[in-house]
Amino acid sequence: MNKAEITRWLKQRAWQLGFSQAATTPAVRPPGFDHLREWVESGYAGQMDYIGDRLDAYADPGRVLEGARSVLMLTLDYQTITSAKPQAGEGRVSRYAWSDADYHDGIHRRLKSLVKQITEQMPAANARGVVDSAPLMEREFAQLAGLGWIGKHTLLMNRWQGSYFFLAALLIDIELDYDTVPAVDHCGTCTACLDACPTAAFPQPGVLDATRCVSYLTIELDAPIPRELRAGIGDWLFGCDVCQDVCPWNQRAPVSITGEFNPRVNQNPIDLVELFDLDDEAFRQRFRRTPLWRAKRRGLLRNAAIVLGNKRAERALPALVKGLNDSESFVRGACAWALGKYNARDTLRERLAIEPNPTVCEEIEHSLSREIES
Repeated sequence: MNKAEITRWLKQRAWQLGFSQAATTPAVRPPGFDHLREWVESGYAGQMDYIGDRLDAYADPGRVLEGARSVLMLTLDYQTITSAKPQAGEGRVSRYAWSDADYHDGIHRRLKSLVKQITEQMPAANARGVVDSAPLMEREFAQLAGLGWIGKHTLLMNRWQGSYFFLAALLIDIELDYDTVPAVDHCGTCTACLDACPTAAFPQPGVLDATRCVSYLTIELDAPIPRELRAGIGDWLFGCDVCQDVCPWNQRAPVSITGEFNPRVNQNPIDLVELFDLDDEAFRQRFRRTPLWRAKRRGLLRNAAIVLGNKRAERALPALVKGLNDSESFVRGACAWALGKYNARDTLRERLAIEPNPTVCEEIEHSLSREIES
């Protein structure tokens, strides 16, 4: 096969595996690398040290696959049903995490199959499929391949697909027939995503301060959520879809045809009170193979407490009291903050008398010092 035939063959196999879009680009230094370096140096990556620790690798796809000459960029749609409005004591989960499936597993399975087919068809070729974990600027390569433009909210946008899709990449050490349709920015003067961000996480269009982003705060941050940002968490337990939900281009985003991202009955939304009954083993049993596992038990209970403080529900009071006595200081501190919203002053004083962690003590004292809320 010549390079045009190989490219058509690769795309056909990708579509057969369920990928919704496939496009090719040379494995070159990504044009957004200098922007990435500036972003890291500005401190916007927060605790995501894995980006800065291997920053130079992002400049060269050959660091991901030796001898890489081409990149096949792929998308997989994940939109399913409409997001349900949480009732008292419930929290929102980002739509990509509604199902029993962790998208990494599903995409890796497809990529392994694609690599296997390449090896069988072209034994001399070397290929590697990646999603998220490798130092590859997938978004920039997708833009180079013509799959869309990078929106003001920093996500890849496509006129027909919106942004409710995952990105994956296949690197290969042979030259392909490259897609040359230039990506055109169709955001125009719209600033809906920037205006709607509940924590003002965009210092300027196209730049995300992850340390203020609700998704980062509820998933990546392994520390107490800064007090000044807690109100902005709103009712988001895990992740955030606000900037995507308000985007006009997502009004035409397609529904996933795979079925694997259909939501669990109890995850859109999720009951927060019952989470406080989960010990480590119960948490493992419920969330081990889902995206929510990344937040760990302490992170998810911390988030649940913040949401219950933002959106008070009387039935949540016993759960927060239980959380105030949890073994994890993150959980105790968040529950102390939330219980201040419930005016549970006697309970807070009792805990303060025995609390060994200075940070939690400060949270309790802060709650006790606040005026009683109506």
